[in-house]
Amino acid sequence: MAFCSLLLIFLAGQVFVSEAAPLGFSDSKHPLIVNILDTVRGSPVSSAPVKLYKKADDGTWGLLNSGKTNEHGQIYELTTEEQFVTGVYKIEIDTVTYWKGLGINPFHEHADVIFTASDSGHRHYSIAVLVSPFFYSATAVVSEPKEVGTTY
Repeated sequence: MAFCSLLLIFLAGQVFVSEAAPLGFSDSKHPLIVNILDTVRGSPVSSAPVKLYKKADDGTWGLLNSGKTNEHGQIYELTTEEQFVTGVYKIEIDTVTYWKGLGINPFHEHADVIFTASDSGHRHYSIAVLVSPFFYSATAVVSEPKEVGTTY
């Protein structure tokens, strides 16, 4: 039974990620898209607070932007092409607010995704995060390098 549950979660994640950044995506001015899916209910996580940080040379994290996911569990407006330069970034998703709103006491207070933005040309990053009250998992679809200002 546990294997079947894990298989279903894996398959849901694959479908979710495959639709994260479709070819010809029209909102190419946003190089970073975050998609969040509730694996318990099988639905997008809407209105989840999300913060984007960039790691400074001294190792501290500087807040770049914050916002909330839309009704589809997505947030696009965390950064722009000009702001999204080479470096190490952290996406912090406030999961405790979401779960407590559903009457569930979660194990973790937030889900962090730390990643490196490549320096080999401008890329589009679509990060999918699967959450439950007791675990979270993230995966990414990263485009091939493009020149700044070109469409994806």
